[in-house]
Amino acid sequence: MASSSTLSYSCFPQMASSSTPLINFKLSLFNSLHHQRTINNSKTTINPRLISSSINNHLSTTRVTYPLLTSHPLHNRRFNVRFQAQKEYSAGNSSESVASDATSQEEFSWSSVILPFVFPALGGLLFGYDIGATSGATISLQSPELSGIAWSNLSSIQLGLVVSGSLYGALFGSLLAFAIADFIGRKRQLIGAALLYLLGSAITATAPELGVLLAGRLIYGLGIGLAMHGAPLYIAETCPSQIRGTLVSLKELFIVLGILVGYFVGSFQISTVGGWRFMYGFSAPLAVLMGLGMWTLPASPRWLLLKAVQGKGSFQDLKEKAIVSLSKLRGRPPGDKESEKQIEESLVSLKSAYADQESEANFLEVFQGPNLKAFIIGGGLVLFQQITGQPSVLYYAGPILQSAGFSAAADAAKVSVVIGLFKLVMTSVAVLKVDDLGRRPLLIGGVSGIALSLVLLSAYYKFLGGLPIVAVGALLLYVGCYQISFGPISWLMVSEIFPLRTRGRGISMAVLTNFASNAVVTFAFSPLKEYLGAENLFLLFAAIALVSLVFIITSVPETKGLSLEDIESKILK
Repeated sequence: MASSSTLSYSCFPQMASSSTPLINFKLSLFNSLHHQRTINNSKTTINPRLISSSINNHLSTTRVTYPLLTSHPLHNRRFNVRFQAQKEYSAGNSSESVASDATSQEEFSWSSVILPFVFPALGGLLFGYDIGATSGATISLQSPELSGIAWSNLSSIQLGLVVSGSLYGALFGSLLAFAIADFIGRKRQLIGAALLYLLGSAITATAPELGVLLAGRLIYGLGIGLAMHGAPLYIAETCPSQIRGTLVSLKELFIVLGILVGYFVGSFQISTVGGWRFMYGFSAPLAVLMGLGMWTLPASPRWLLLKAVQGKGSFQDLKEKAIVSLSKLRGRPPGDKESEKQIEESLVSLKSAYADQESEANFLEVFQGPNLKAFIIGGGLVLFQQITGQPSVLYYAGPILQSAGFSAAADAAKVSVVIGLFKLVMTSVAVLKVDDLGRRPLLIGGVSGIALSLVLLSAYYKFLGGLPIVAVGALLLYVGCYQISFGPISWLMVSEIFPLRTRGRGISMAVLTNFASNAVVTFAFSPLKEYLGAENLFLLFAAIALVSLVFIITSVPETKGLSLEDIESKILK
């Protein structure tokens, strides 16, 4: 999932702020049918639900305000958002562009946004931590002197099961999320993920034999599957649309941060007898914090409204809960008029969208109509995220840096930390720019850089072996471009592209696609390397990267600045 991989743990996938209180967004225009003007007494009044197009399809900056909004204390400063409409062409067969209604400027306090992001994002951090910790734990486990166990002489198959045990668990967790996500809701799903993290960590850390250790790894993986499904879903559904890209991408930063924490814990415990137990056990208190934190957060208002429209409870009760939930998420007084207005508008949109449909989505509906279009976009991105070969590229990081004379290459832990820090920096760039530049520019620019880096790596192993600086530059180019494109943006798109009706099941299918493709790439890597050689393997990945670039240009739309309802009503229709 926005996932990251490492030099020594390749079986896992790679998983806007401003100095001014005004954040600018460029919104594309859909067509003239979405822009109305009312002429009255020679005065032009802009419909507050629409942004009109002027001559040459350009608009000057428009500020949307609500006269009923009250002022707030300075310490709870609220941020206005300025929308600037500008013509941009979206992807696909049509050259028509898509625009947000820009119906309302959501006001919120940053203090109220932090916790609903941090606690779900801890699920990503715990996933990343497992990647980093396992790289050190496998070394500790195999050491007769330092493992502290009598069964340290693991075969390659047994070691592979230890490393990939949580991956298999994540696959099952994705299937579990498909079945229960819309029934139990995003909040309870993440609480369940925290409990599985805690249980898996405890069993693994105290395992008396290999079978128990593998069971703990599998249970921990179930938590990963639920968390990597529920976290982007909860964040996307509860945060203001104007910072949705920033926050969902920031979850990727938490994954990378978790990897670094795992590396550091491993490096401190690698020389301790039984250090692998501490490495795996360290995640337990983080899981407790995640679970308790999610317990204090409100349920997703959009999920509550979906249950109301589906008739899964008292309509009025669910509506009132959604209003209270939204008020809390925005730092407003309980049941305030602004939250009530937003809930009413969302209900009108939901009733209109699902008036002629069955109350609940079925399995096949995910692969029909607008839902299929969403799955092609989201599933395609997470598929290409894996099959462009990022685990394979990082496999060569050590030899590449060593050939260039970097002393740190002699120490795998130090190399991993250096690469992890670079990932952190580049992911920060994506987080800061995703709601400014948009999703498509980062994807197109990043994947273009990935293709170029793979060609350079192929050339290095084919005929530029005397120029190690080329390989080092290509390696850093690959890692940097991945972290500003496929790493965070794929999961951002997955979290926002599916219609509310099938969002839970759609995202679970995308998570399943990601983990399954990662497993295929992981297991196919060794035979492909042996059969093709490094130079041809990188060339194959470069060709796949070019195919993914064509897919992005032709099929992936721009969703910057659009609400989830706008995406569903305009892009997927």
